[in-house]
Amino acid sequence: MTDAIAMAKEAAARAKADSRVLATLGIDMRNGALARIADELAAHSAAIVAANEKDLAAAEANGETEPIVKRLVFNEKKLKDAIIGLREMIELADPVGRILIKRELDKDLLLEQVTCPLGVIGVIFESRPDALVQIAALCLKSGNAAILKGGSEAAETNRTLYEIIHKAGTAMGLPAGFLTLLESRSEISGLLTCHDSVDLIIPRGSNAFVRYIMDNSEIPVMGHADGICHVYVDKAADITKAVQIVCDSKTQYVAVCNAVETVLVHKDIAGALMKPLMDELHGRGVEVRGCGQTMSLHPDVRPADEEDYRTEYLDYIVSLKIVDDVAEAILHINNYGSHHTDAIVTEDGKAAAQFKAGVDSAGVYHNCSTRFSDGFRYGFGAEVGVSTSKLHARGPVGLDGLVTYKYLLSGNGNIVADYAEGRKAFSFRDL
Repeated sequence: MTDAIAMAKEAAARAKADSRVLATLGIDMRNGALARIADELAAHSAAIVAANEKDLAAAEANGETEPIVKRLVFNEKKLKDAIIGLREMIELADPVGRILIKRELDKDLLLEQVTCPLGVIGVIFESRPDALVQIAALCLKSGNAAILKGGSEAAETNRTLYEIIHKAGTAMGLPAGFLTLLESRSEISGLLTCHDSVDLIIPRGSNAFVRYIMDNSEIPVMGHADGICHVYVDKAADITKAVQIVCDSKTQYVAVCNAVETVLVHKDIAGALMKPLMDELHGRGVEVRGCGQTMSLHPDVRPADEEDYRTEYLDYIVSLKIVDDVAEAILHINNYGSHHTDAIVTEDGKAAAQFKAGVDSAGVYHNCSTRFSDGFRYGFGAEVGVSTSKLHARGPVGLDGLVTYKYLLSGNGNIVADYAEGRKAFSFRDL
């Protein structure tokens, strides 16, 4: 066993032990720690920004792409936003200890289903340093220990943020294992073997990386491999709304999983839509690739091939395809999409209902941008990631996605034989 793998396993074991302490801490303790963390981040803003400037300089020297550099930025504004998010999270209801079911099985036998933390959550994320703050805060609020591994391109920023957050949390009485930062790539291999200590892995990165995590660990994995999102412009769409929604979905922030990658257009509105849509997309620096019909309607459309419809560009590129009707749009999305977030633009309520029922995605929208698929914008405080799974949590995963539940049963000497042999009967009365 290499030193890095051994270190990861040791850290996971420590986090597991301390997660049991975290699970017993009241909401006042957890909220107090969040408040202290917010204060300390604000007090050390200069050091955080200086660390980020080192990462940005290294990224530019290493020739990193524009989308990666953009995700890497953690300036004073982003830090301020992160601190605001922390303070807003304090105001959210405690996700731990909520009673989901309270049922009288018999007059002296009470069953309760109560939420509780998952335990230890390992999150491997991309270059965005603000993700570290969000993930640490969400795990703390939900009573979970967190093991984090950020991208090497953000090493200076992540280390500085971690040291500030960890010091603030332990100063408020949290166990040392409430938050752990892994810094070497080889430690990921060790983390993936810790099925006895880590309860959930959330990978945030490329398709290939997420697939690697899923294929190389016995630990449950929650997340999404791709963000191939669509906007379908129906024949009954308002053209002004359609242009606005498509452009926001594509260009508000191109390097994220909820940015649109393919636009589907009903054949009956394609002629009227093409010029204003192309003018706006080109004005924002977007390269448009399209099917043969699309190319015949505008000279600046480049040809798209089959692979384009399966590609998450994360860049100023979008593919266009003309379809016959809403049914074809649904079929295309379910075949080519990643079940993340897809939208319809239409003034026809029946078409919208058909689309919402037929599209098999975590987020299905009507007349709004795909960029709304976000834990903060859903009022979750933040998110640890977006799940396209249908088990446990789906869509942006906030506080509610970081808890599970246990069944608590209280009796008075009750035994099963009395019920099996007919001396007593269950009442099954919900209280």
